[in-house]
Amino acid sequence: MDERVARRDGYPLTLPDELLNSEPMRRACATQNFQEIFRLVNRRTGSSYAVMAAAIGKMTSSRIGDVIRGVRRIRSQEVIQRIADGFGIPGAMLGLPVRPWESSDLSAADAPLNHSYMPQKEEVNSVDRRGFVSFGTAALAASQLGRGERVIEALDVVNADSPSALAESLGGIIEHYALTVCATSSEVVYDEILQVRSYASGILNRSAALRQRKDIHLAIGWLSCLLGIAASDMGAHAAAHVWCADAERRSQDEGHPELAGWGILTRSMISFYQGRPQQSVILASQGKNSTEMGTAAHAKLAAQEMRAAAMTGDAHRTEEARKHAAKAMAKLPSDSKTIGAFSIPPGEEPPYTATSLMLLGRFRESVSATGRVIQTVYQSEARQRGENPSGYSRALLILALAQAGTGNLDEAVSAGHAALAGNPTWPTLALADKLNQTLERDFSNASQAQEFHARYLDVAHSMIGGHPQPTQSPEG
Repeated sequence: MDERVARRDGYPLTLPDELLNSEPMRRACATQNFQEIFRLVNRRTGSSYAVMAAAIGKMTSSRIGDVIRGVRRIRSQEVIQRIADGFGIPGAMLGLPVRPWESSDLSAADAPLNHSYMPQKEEVNSVDRRGFVSFGTAALAASQLGRGERVIEALDVVNADSPSALAESLGGIIEHYALTVCATSSEVVYDEILQVRSYASGILNRSAALRQRKDIHLAIGWLSCLLGIAASDMGAHAAAHVWCADAERRSQDEGHPELAGWGILTRSMISFYQGRPQQSVILASQGKNSTEMGTAAHAKLAAQEMRAAAMTGDAHRTEEARKHAAKAMAKLPSDSKTIGAFSIPPGEEPPYTATSLMLLGRFRESVSATGRVIQTVYQSEARQRGENPSGYSRALLILALAQAGTGNLDEAVSAGHAALAGNPTWPTLALADKLNQTLERDFSNASQAQEFHARYLDVAHSMIGGHPQPTQSPEG
């Protein structure tokens, strides 16, 4: 059995020899530069942050991203040892003692690899079964890692056969990721979209005479917009602003204002979640005024302006924005998208109506409105298909906040726990933080509030390794 593969129970990665022996990797290991080590592993092996975290153990994908972005450092010897074991890096390269899995007569860097190894039937009983199941899960995760590369391979073949078909292929990919970004791990989908965007940009730069240049240029803008959404869900706000700005620039270059509208919407949402309602109102109004009535972007921006105005406490502007959003929804064509990143959900009321009511202190109306949203938008069939788990979690948290406002502690806590049952994004965690603050303020001595507080802290620490920045008001 290959000791490098069996070095620990969990999801080990075996780095290719050419990467392990490369000068950049050796230099990064010698200085314990984990920002560069993680970047090399991510780029050279195609491993997502989630799989890298699983290989190390007791690590989150968000923390991997923070290290790569340089906002966190790794100093703990115990964590460094787990990195060595998880990636199969010889101890000497990281200034550690020889690791238990290293061969006595071969350095791990020179040890032969057996990538196809799977335990034989007679070996299974001698292997910890939980570790074996984890190894199988890791193999499945590793197979999924190549999805981005396979998309690039497909685009390469299509582009070689017919360069004119590239823009059409990119359009199909954008539609796919507009759905996926709402239903898949943000880290995974971000990595995939980034690969596709880099490929498309390379084609555009190399093919100055390409007849479909305008279409490809615009497609890259849509991919940037999707990257902005994924980055926002991860809490990587600076990156989200960069991607949104790129989408808006390409939108202006090609005279396609709806794309810019979606980019502005993402920036307005970030301001909203961060508790900066005035900035959120300004951005939403700007985006609304730059997009056409009858487009989903215009209607969604009007609804965003409504809830941002509600956060400021301006009931009059909230009502005016609600009327405009309702009018905009009535102007939408019958074939408008109702699911995905560039869509507006069906319903008798504009999106975010329940949130706006809750922010204005109209809690009972908000409870009723949220119930209607859950019934029409997040029906059980849609949840089973995994269309928008993050949106469903946020709706539950708005319901929880509204129930807390009516004094119904049990219903509030029940909805809060249900919202944290999945894989929360940063906006979901921001809402959960608001609910936690509300319960601590209004029901400080209640055991239910204390139980939710403990649950919230567990989720917060597992997601970002610490307590998130407090928010002034929530989003749904």
